[in-house]
Amino acid sequence: MDFLQTATRNLFFTGKGGVGKTSMACASAIRLADRGRRVLLVSTDPASNLDEVLATTLRSEPTAVDAVPNLWAMNIDPEQAAGEYRDRMVAPYRGVLPDAAVQSMEEQFSGSCTLEIAAFDEFAKLLGDAQATEEFDHIVFDTAPTGHTLRLLTLPSAWSGFMETNTSGTSCLGPLAGLQAQQELYKKTVEALSDGKRTTLVLVTRPEPSALAEADRTSGELRVLAVTNQHLAINGVFQATDASDPVATAMQSRCDQAIASMPSRLKKLDRTSVPLAARGLVGVDALRQLGVDRSMSDLTAPSEDHTIAHVDNAADSVAMDSLIDTLAAQGHGVIMTMGKGGVGKTTVAAGVALALAERGFPVHLSTTDPAAHVAATIAADQIDGLTVSRIDPEREIEAYREEVMRTAGAELDDQGRALLEEDLRSPCTEEIAVFRAFARAVAEGEDRFVVVDTAPTGHTILLLDSALAYHREVTRQSRQMPESVENLLPRLRDPNFTRVLIVTLPESTPVHEAAKLQDDLRRARIEPFAWVINQSLAPLEITDPVLSGRKAHEKKYIHEVLNQHADQTAIIAWQTTPPTGTNGLRELFLVSTTSG
Repeated sequence: MDFLQTATRNLFFTGKGGVGKTSMACASAIRLADRGRRVLLVSTDPASNLDEVLATTLRSEPTAVDAVPNLWAMNIDPEQAAGEYRDRMVAPYRGVLPDAAVQSMEEQFSGSCTLEIAAFDEFAKLLGDAQATEEFDHIVFDTAPTGHTLRLLTLPSAWSGFMETNTSGTSCLGPLAGLQAQQELYKKTVEALSDGKRTTLVLVTRPEPSALAEADRTSGELRVLAVTNQHLAINGVFQATDASDPVATAMQSRCDQAIASMPSRLKKLDRTSVPLAARGLVGVDALRQLGVDRSMSDLTAPSEDHTIAHVDNAADSVAMDSLIDTLAAQGHGVIMTMGKGGVGKTTVAAGVALALAERGFPVHLSTTDPAAHVAATIAADQIDGLTVSRIDPEREIEAYREEVMRTAGAELDDQGRALLEEDLRSPCTEEIAVFRAFARAVAEGEDRFVVVDTAPTGHTILLLDSALAYHREVTRQSRQMPESVENLLPRLRDPNFTRVLIVTLPESTPVHEAAKLQDDLRRARIEPFAWVINQSLAPLEITDPVLSGRKAHEKKYIHEVLNQHADQTAIIAWQTTPPTGTNGLRELFLVSTTSG
């Protein structure tokens, strides 16, 4: 890993869920410690598995890793920090404001922005206060703040009284409102992040178009803030070692094509390529091998874990058509595919929509596919009964921004408008804007199937619920609510009208993030219908030693989904050709299994 040759004091690893940033951070920290450097490894990931990976019970303060002299590690729990922060902010209003208003405030402080800012608050104490970490030579963070959070924290008006009087109802101003006292610490933290002599920001990605596009977006956001000290790490680069294995040769081809066509901005960055690991990266010995050239003898597939070998029995059950038959039995309603970016929820949604239409049902597919490839290829084939529309997030966001600036921003001064404009660039704003388009689509489910590939999170649904409750508390006239809004939440919570498919990958981070998503949905009184494990090697015949190892490693996470999270599960095989167009989508469900 080239960035370790002249490693800066601070190393930040950032990337979307499942790309391997925790593994990369751990391997880097171990390699530096093995050189005799004193290293502190810090995770602010809510689904952190540092304890498992390092075989060490960690706390919220530095803990020595016995297997690696010179290495200390700690888990910062942003959810706990966010909860404590939320309690501090809401407590003064309990018993003063109506219960509905307090509930609305609590949900406002339960979103991803609060979590991110609380996490920033915790690691700012490590990065911005030099004395707090003076005993260490390197600080390695396996999570980095987004460009949005950094921009928000650098606006002077973020520390003014504007936030205390803001009534615009926008997404991140509330969570930020209690942090003025730490302005100087945050300023030093942002300065440290942009100082190339002290800090390197490693953009971790996979050799896949969607992951590379996300890395490019992050790179651009950070460059706007003068954080140009970036290094690209492409994790999971695959080279077939068995040319007779069609899955292996297809995977190498797709990997090579993705790297060759990566965004031009990424091509200009210094780059490290890390080979796809045959085994799970758990344990210090495995992490020491990350990125190291291996002989063929090292690539032998690991022995089977007999405690979970029964997962293979799922391959003998009915294919995913069975799940679609169950969905079709209702005759109409809404089907939502949900999951983190990069797990394939758009592709799964398109496949489900196509399958329902070919069963003779009228179907409307509402997609946010940025390139519109899925929507365009299906629409071009003019499948009977299937209509396709694309929700354009940028257009929805722009319309929402204009509306908020025209109303809430009308009476603000220049600084106030600047802060409001930045707040409207947040991920929360995109979710709210797309939610409005989503609400329009849901109403069509009364007489047809509506398949939506981007759905509101549990937090957004609860935020809407509490806002409606607060509105009723103020007006005492619920009849003023539009009928579509009144009916939206009952429809989403009706298991006979709305079916949620949680899409994940058979890997640690995607499964754990999907479990958290399910918890959020249950908070909003929505019970997922099924889980879909996408891009699995488990149903395939494989001879390549690296992929055989990956196939065996999947079992742990398939077993976890089957036995801990899902009432019923479908497993979709990794495709040798990208599942685009009607023929590709038909192939998607041919080699798949269901288990319940």
